[in-house]
Amino acid sequence: MAELPCAEPLPRCSGRFTISTLLGAEEAAGCEGTQLSGSSLCTRTFGYNTVDVVPAYEHYANSRGVGEAGRGRPSLADLHSILKPDPGHLRVPLPDPQRSNGLPDAEEGAGEPSSAPAAEPVRFGWVKGVMIRCMLNIWGVILYLRLPWITAQAGIALTWLIILMSVTVTTITGLSISAISTNGKVKSGGTYFLISRSLGPELGGSIGLIFAFANAVAVAMHTVGFAETVRDLLQEHNSLIVDPTNDIRIIGVLTVTVLLGISLAGMEWEAKAQILFFLVILVSFINYLVGTVIPASAEKQAKGFFSYRADIFAQNFVPDWRGPEGSFFGLFSIFFPSATGILAGANISGDLKDPALAIPKGTLMAIFWTTVSYLVLSATIGACVLRDASGSLNDSVAVGSPGCEGLGCSYGWNFTDCAQRQSCRYGLSNYYQSMSMVSGFGPLITAGIFGATLSSALACLVSAPKVFQCLCKDQLYPLIGFFGKGYGKNSEPIRGYMLTYAIAIGFILIAELNAIAPIISNFFLCSYALINFSCFHASITNSPGWRPSFRYYSKWAALFGATISVVIMFLLTWWAALIALGIVIFLLGYVLYKKPDVNWGSSMQASSYNLALSYSVGLSEVDEHIKNYRPQCLVLTGPPNFRPALVDFVGTFTKNLSLMICGNVLIGPSKQKVLEARQASDGHTRWLLKRKIKAFYTNVLAEDLRSGVQMLLQAAGLGKMRPNIVTLGYKRDWQAAAPQSLEDYVGILHDAFDFKHGVCLLRLREGLNVSRVPQAHINPAFGAAEHPDGNGAGGRAAPSTSIADPEQQASTIFQSQQGKKTIDIYWLFDDGGLTLLIPYLLGRKKRWGKCKVRVFVGGQINRMDEERKAIVSLLSKFRLGFHEVHILPDINQQPRPEHIRRFDELIAPFRLNDGFKDEAAVNELRHGCPWKISDEEVHRHRAKSLRQVRLNEILLDYSRDAALIAMKERCPSSLYMAWLETLSQDLRPPVILIRGNQENVLTFYCQ
Repeated sequence: MAELPCAEPLPRCSGRFTISTLLGAEEAAGCEGTQLSGSSLCTRTFGYNTVDVVPAYEHYANSRGVGEAGRGRPSLADLHSILKPDPGHLRVPLPDPQRSNGLPDAEEGAGEPSSAPAAEPVRFGWVKGVMIRCMLNIWGVILYLRLPWITAQAGIALTWLIILMSVTVTTITGLSISAISTNGKVKSGGTYFLISRSLGPELGGSIGLIFAFANAVAVAMHTVGFAETVRDLLQEHNSLIVDPTNDIRIIGVLTVTVLLGISLAGMEWEAKAQILFFLVILVSFINYLVGTVIPASAEKQAKGFFSYRADIFAQNFVPDWRGPEGSFFGLFSIFFPSATGILAGANISGDLKDPALAIPKGTLMAIFWTTVSYLVLSATIGACVLRDASGSLNDSVAVGSPGCEGLGCSYGWNFTDCAQRQSCRYGLSNYYQSMSMVSGFGPLITAGIFGATLSSALACLVSAPKVFQCLCKDQLYPLIGFFGKGYGKNSEPIRGYMLTYAIAIGFILIAELNAIAPIISNFFLCSYALINFSCFHASITNSPGWRPSFRYYSKWAALFGATISVVIMFLLTWWAALIALGIVIFLLGYVLYKKPDVNWGSSMQASSYNLALSYSVGLSEVDEHIKNYRPQCLVLTGPPNFRPALVDFVGTFTKNLSLMICGNVLIGPSKQKVLEARQASDGHTRWLLKRKIKAFYTNVLAEDLRSGVQMLLQAAGLGKMRPNIVTLGYKRDWQAAAPQSLEDYVGILHDAFDFKHGVCLLRLREGLNVSRVPQAHINPAFGAAEHPDGNGAGGRAAPSTSIADPEQQASTIFQSQQGKKTIDIYWLFDDGGLTLLIPYLLGRKKRWGKCKVRVFVGGQINRMDEERKAIVSLLSKFRLGFHEVHILPDINQQPRPEHIRRFDELIAPFRLNDGFKDEAAVNELRHGCPWKISDEEVHRHRAKSLRQVRLNEILLDYSRDAALIAMKERCPSSLYMAWLETLSQDLRPPVILIRGNQENVLTFYCQ
């Protein structure tokens, strides 16, 4: 804790932990002489003065209100530099002492009389907002019209199994929802918000779009179900409006318009309507249960109802399969949609008081009570009603009459004839309105059907716009942002309501939803599968950020729920499952292609880290082999955008193949460079991504270039993923540069070999450094940043100068097609094969694919054929595909005099001109100037110097028009830069000088 010397503590501050209070003028005397003098930053928290602040809500909240002043804890730099006389550096936002109780701003400001109170949005608790809403969405017409029929087909035992299997899936999904919703603050967006923030925008976006669409079409489905029931009532009383089909359309459009009006009136009115529907359904249930205990009248007995009888329960306990749908999975596929609807509460997460409490509690309670209702209904109706009944009062007989078969005979009814001919109109197996017949007052069951259909339609009408609004605000897909605007205190998505209304009207007018319904069910199952997978994936990644307060879940149960949801999709309708999965994959592919700029801390990111860590550790356990050798490059780029050609060249042969690290040495006092390094790192990484270079960026702070590169050579990489090649650009200004920078540059080459690295040195005729060319792909954010000079070190940016077009083109030379040129390899000495491997890797890329590779080797004029055959044979064993080999018999000839004179003039400024004095005298003359060349060194290395001059003549003769020239370097020496200059001067193609570390990188053996 950064402490300040202040005056004696006052008695009121003697407590162990007190709320921060600002020091008065008389208390601030001890702060004089510091940068905090006279400021409000010298606070008292633990009985002594400190700029640290106590824990508070606002320090951890991501979002702030519009126009609200930012408040947070001091930065580490502020605390570290608090005692330094640097006025204006410290910028510590501190909480207001009167508002430092750690509560959210909305809670703290509730009692402030000075500001006008804003309109409070309507918020719901777990009962009204989640449980009732989910129960209404789960209950539907299947409860009233199909559950009795399923009980007759499957029997009470298997019906309970079907119910419990369905509920198992929804319960596991409910547990997963509970875990996800309690792992942080849940905002509006419901299912889309939960999945996208857990699995990422790719899967979340695709599910959000189809889930919103499915809810919109579900509005039409439930509305048509209501309209068909009303149409049937009109038909019974011969009161059709037009005809059966158009009546459905008219009633459906009027109904959905009324529901839209309720939704637009606000969430409060919508909630009141849901409460009304809930009460109607409860009354219909009570009415049904009362009807089961009322003694059956003759009319009801003729229809198969005899109140509770043990023998009826026993007969209906076992299955009696009938018709094409008479199978276990056939009935399961019919019943399962009635168990869905558990996401209705989560879909209005933005309108809940406490989503983390309401979603788990309300969803699980809704699943429990609806399950109980299904089990009770199937058991009670299975104990009261026969499977077959004629409905005719004339079928009554005396008990025990001959020729009477079936259970009805023991109650005085003979249903044998219609049962044998399968023409019975009543009974559980034949009459869908059995609940209405059993109930005490039939119209109440019809009212219950109305309440179930309308409540489900209203829930979907509210859910679709809420989910779609959140998706629109995230801008994952084009052309939908218009619908993300919210209105009123609840930010109601009125435009989304109108879009949902239009979609619902369109499908209501079709009036044929039998083909659409299976797809919608599969869309909901897709959501269930991804919610369960989200919970499993977040758990399996072991991310420290996965800390749900709801503990009653299992990652393996979540995985089972995800798997079984996909299985059920294909059990329901296999072709609809394929369509749903196809749409999800298409939308997933679109988001993957667009790569939206969002970062939600998804479990996919945690999984990527886990996989990378696991594979990196596993790679350390594997011994290296020549067959698996990969050129892993440390590229001394400085800021990568200053040397784009060097980055592009190395990126070409390392992309999707091996490691590439762009290294930058920042020279100067570390405390001044730390902030710059941290800010620049992200920008350089983004530049690499934008240029589609698969590379890492790293920088180090050092006192000079050479020590910084030594740090990179030793520390760059991880485990077996460490650089084995150092790549750098040619130092064009070596003759005019400071002598020490020249010594550092040559020393870097020595250091690379000392650390067992190969070396690649790239020279372009136009140069590599484009930092002085404003239009050369330089991120404006780096305009004031320091950049390396010719040797790759950090230095101040040079003044802008006019650069010729060829230098501007140097930044893109390796991004264009190379055409039908040649790659000339001068394999003069054996360094392990690196000189051959890099051109081979280049030739595999599309840009270089048309280039012909030529290999040049030294030889004797009288053995040219034998030496060519030997090299061709060796290359064929390497399987590189290099077939054109040229022997250079004149490599040892004397170079032309004018070229020798040019070399002598080149090294003249660096000579000691000591007159061949002894070593001690030379060392004394060279003291402080180690780059100077003695006369004895010039004489001793004369043959090598002439060899470089002669090689330059050969390169000009053979490779003037090549796309690239690859050569093997000589060992570094004091004459090294002069040799490099002589060797590569006047050459138009790019020249890459390569020196391996004398270890094999090629082999022709299999083992």
